[in-house]
Amino acid sequence: MTFRFDNSWLRELQGSFLRLPPDPAPAPQLVALNLPLALELGLDPALLRAEGAGWFSGATLPSDADPAALAYAGHQFGGFSPSLGDGRAHLLGEFLSPDGRRWDLQLKGSGRTPFSRGGDGKAALGPMLREYLISEAMAALGVPTTRSLAVATTGERVQREDGALPGAVLARVAASHIRVGSFQFHAARGDAARVKALADYAIARHDPELAAAPNPYLAFFDAVTARQVRLIAQWMGLGFVHGVMNTDNMAISGETIDYGPCAFMEGYAPGTVFSSIDRQGRYAYANQPLILAWNLARLAETLLGLFDLDADRAVDLANARLGAIAGAYRAAFVQVMRGKLGLRGEDAADDALVDELLSAMAGADWTLTFYRLAGAAGGDDSRLRPLFDDFTAMADWLQRWRGRLAPDAAERMQAANPAVIPRNHRVEEALAAATAGDMAPFEALLAAIRAPFTPNEAYMLPAPQGFGAYVTYCGT
Repeated sequence: MTFRFDNSWLRELQGSFLRLPPDPAPAPQLVALNLPLALELGLDPALLRAEGAGWFSGATLPSDADPAALAYAGHQFGGFSPSLGDGRAHLLGEFLSPDGRRWDLQLKGSGRTPFSRGGDGKAALGPMLREYLISEAMAALGVPTTRSLAVATTGERVQREDGALPGAVLARVAASHIRVGSFQFHAARGDAARVKALADYAIARHDPELAAAPNPYLAFFDAVTARQVRLIAQWMGLGFVHGVMNTDNMAISGETIDYGPCAFMEGYAPGTVFSSIDRQGRYAYANQPLILAWNLARLAETLLGLFDLDADRAVDLANARLGAIAGAYRAAFVQVMRGKLGLRGEDAADDALVDELLSAMAGADWTLTFYRLAGAAGGDDSRLRPLFDDFTAMADWLQRWRGRLAPDAAERMQAANPAVIPRNHRVEEALAAATAGDMAPFEALLAAIRAPFTPNEAYMLPAPQGFGAYVTYCGT
């Protein structure tokens, strides 16, 4: 099928968007098409191949598309901006897949909008392919995420610090683009009616069963919290660093969204930061659970008037929930780690076992440590030892760990711990080659990360010496 757009956002949420078309690409070319996703969504691959260069670059529009830039606010590195919005993106519309699920189709890098704040509204090929790669890796790893349907080059050059680079547009699919910042946009303007309208819309779209709850808005906040707690616990279990956990980058659907300066940690270091602009480490690996709670507090602030008509009572209800987030996250993280460590059942001592492991593995490769632990479950730690400069603490921990293992621990661990992640040096090699016109390394890396639990030696090894500290950029 082609897209059968049903644009409920534009019908129901006046004041939350600006209708405008994307910039038409002068010489579009389709360079990446996500055929597995297209089939999953019930789309016609042949039609996408024929029309995708135009549709996914902004050069042409699918029938029934009604492009718009969405409005939102947000706390960026702790500072509040009341008017952010899609500065280089256009929502083409919402379509229904054969199973009845509703999806947003958005173009990213598709030109300036009134929210651009001086930016050019464009994107370079490298950052768009990065989002494609990392989001596909997350999907293969079972992490809720927005998905990349396609990347098209535009035939233009965009000016960045590295010079003039090939311009590109990403076509992104999401359960929705409703962000914490979407609520903040209306709350900052004192528009309680539009906050309520957005909350009602979000409940109807994502949690329709909550409409009958005694207090649907508290139930909605609880549902968003639960999704985000699970999501961040999964990130942490994989060593993933998002890089820009601003409130405008937290989706109430529980999907990972807006892959900019993101990467997977290699050597375990709690303070790992990949963003070139996060000089204070606000969004470092170990701080992500703290920012989870901080962002949810900002969402709660926008919903206080819906929690209860009595202001004091509303604050008490919000505070009770916010106070429980740290415990809920810790429980979710330990549960993730139980799976990664092949533990049997649950034990109160598992918290300490997890913390002792993290202390013992400082500096060791995160992904390879967990992957090779499966072999150590049977007593052979010969492949684990080379990952450590000093194995003493790890050897002591292994003895305690083996006493907690499930009978099928090795099998469980092999299913929970990837062999392949998008290693940073491999990502950079693929993006550099693609920018120079060679998509083969990108395609090879994409194939490897789509099978993350299948050993593939060429994509399992850490960066070679001399690769240096990894730094990523927002792509604007």
